[in-house]
Amino acid sequence: MTKIDSKIPEGPVAEKWTNYKAHQKLVNPANKRRLDIIVVGTGLAGASAAASLGEMGFRVFNFCIQDSPRRAHSIAAQGGINAAKNYQNDGDSVYRLFYDTVKGGDYRAREANVYRLAEVSNAIIDQCVAQGVPFAREYGGLLDNRSFGGAQVSRTFYARGQTGQQLLLGAYSALSRQVNAGTVKLYTRYEMQDVVLIDGRARGIIAKDLVSGKLERFAAHAVVIATGGYGNAYFLSTNAMTCNCTAAISCYRKGAWMANPAMVQIHPTCIPVHGDKQSKLTLMSESLRNDGRIWVPKKKEDAVKLQKGEIKGSDIPEEDRDYYLERRYPAFGNLVPRDVASRAAKERCDAGFGVNNTGLAVFLDFSEAISRLGIDIVLQRYGNLFDMYEEITDVNPGELAKEIAGVKYYNPMMIYPAIHYTMGGIWVDYELMTSIKGLFAIGECNFSDHGANRLGASALMQGLADGYFVLPYTIQNYLADQITVPRFSTDLPEFAAAEKAIQDKINWMMNIKGKKSVDSIHKELGHVMWEYVGMGRTAEGLKTGIAKLKEIRKTFEKDLFIPGDKEGMNVELDKAIRLYDFIIMGELVAYDALNRNESCGGHFREEYQTEEGEAKRDDENFFYVACWEYQGSDEKAPELLKEPLVYEAIKVQTRNYKS
Repeated sequence: MTKIDSKIPEGPVAEKWTNYKAHQKLVNPANKRRLDIIVVGTGLAGASAAASLGEMGFRVFNFCIQDSPRRAHSIAAQGGINAAKNYQNDGDSVYRLFYDTVKGGDYRAREANVYRLAEVSNAIIDQCVAQGVPFAREYGGLLDNRSFGGAQVSRTFYARGQTGQQLLLGAYSALSRQVNAGTVKLYTRYEMQDVVLIDGRARGIIAKDLVSGKLERFAAHAVVIATGGYGNAYFLSTNAMTCNCTAAISCYRKGAWMANPAMVQIHPTCIPVHGDKQSKLTLMSESLRNDGRIWVPKKKEDAVKLQKGEIKGSDIPEEDRDYYLERRYPAFGNLVPRDVASRAAKERCDAGFGVNNTGLAVFLDFSEAISRLGIDIVLQRYGNLFDMYEEITDVNPGELAKEIAGVKYYNPMMIYPAIHYTMGGIWVDYELMTSIKGLFAIGECNFSDHGANRLGASALMQGLADGYFVLPYTIQNYLADQITVPRFSTDLPEFAAAEKAIQDKINWMMNIKGKKSVDSIHKELGHVMWEYVGMGRTAEGLKTGIAKLKEIRKTFEKDLFIPGDKEGMNVELDKAIRLYDFIIMGELVAYDALNRNESCGGHFREEYQTEEGEAKRDDENFFYVACWEYQGSDEKAPELLKEPLVYEAIKVQTRNYKS
């Protein structure tokens, strides 16, 4: 059995990171110039890492799938970024942020990594303010905070409903400075196809120029993957259309373990599906749950009338509304964590109380907040989100709909859970290095900090923590003894073999010449994933799902049609390469979900729930990180390795958001 070394430093959890930095190896400034690092991805994690490593003096090659780093999917994050500054003086601390994150992740995160995340969180805010990020401020000029799910303090810093965009512009400006200084070379419209190993170490990548269609070789002393999550395996998700897992799966096929792939986050506040022609879903920020109240009708006959379009939500008076989160979880109310809110919405809709014409939606209502605060303050906080909702649905949530018995009712939003963030990803140790030496993974594409469920406003925190404050230290520990290694030639046989394998795969795909488009197969994949590997999972359903996923792979191999040529720009070919990897990823999610006979966070097995319908963990048998190892062929099932979790600072207990 492979023994997994996560390299967690000795000592109390609050001292581990300080001890690590005090004893790690360093690279002196003159030697940094002799070392090359490839960073794949230019979202918050990739851009901040490339900028920081360039600033330190390393020679960095940074790869961007878009035409500009400003278009990375981090830009879509709306609600905010967590930090334990306690500006509200409401009892926050580094320990409380650490505790809330571990509890929110349903006790399936690695304790040492999460404490470090909480510890560096405050420095992120200082860094971003120095870059000019326009965080919201209170009347006196201090930075403002709001609440998010899973916490009873206000620790989320925000810039209206566009926090991700503003933070990304900060990271992009830092990156641009290094590009201009010559320490970072930026390659836009390039997509990584494979990692190249020499003597068991990551020494480069093969990337595809998406404009010319050519494959190119790049060598370095270390490779950093920052390519986001695999939510688009479900076809419909809140992710941008180009978000994919090809870089991660190529690392997996070369020996990097995939950890906890079953932990997929369903976000509770998305605009519901409105037809089978949709290509993605739109997220409405979790910040809306600060002032918005979630409800369904108390009477089933009212729900039926709503579904038929005979009445509107604003026609139902206060006494006939079931604010079910406030009823079930009085201590946290509408601010329960995402997995809890999502399952509660599904339960109400499954019971027949859904409010959309499909029966798959609940209301998010601002009537009480507008009456209490006034429309101007509500629009100050959420105006651009209201605008976005109106653009998509033609309903203005800030518009007075009617008055009943002196009570003003505004148009409610309709929301429903959808695939969002992925907590699973490439396994990394405390240094953010994968099971392949010299290959690092940061941000959403690694598994490390969120356990079974990510708390809102923690994705931006983790991406920037990894890029600005963790990787710049830990990568030096690896590179310190690499300064005597000369730069690699891309003419080495390992590069040639990797490039040939990709070219052969492209030739094979182009020559299938079947009848099905990439999108039609991707939709089939998404349907199977949502139906059998989605919000509610069962052993029987997962076994069926795995069988169907294998059928979809066979359909791809026999019936795929890619128009055009392999030379030049071919968007359908690029989508096909990603789709094949999504199918492999989907199988990994299903294998992991079938193995984990418990419910925790974003993984809900219907066989394992309490009498009240809450998740039922099995700490005796599943208190570990599930690491899946590739067995040399896509046909073979992966092998499970286990990294036992060790908790020293936190008592593992059943999550409680009721009292």
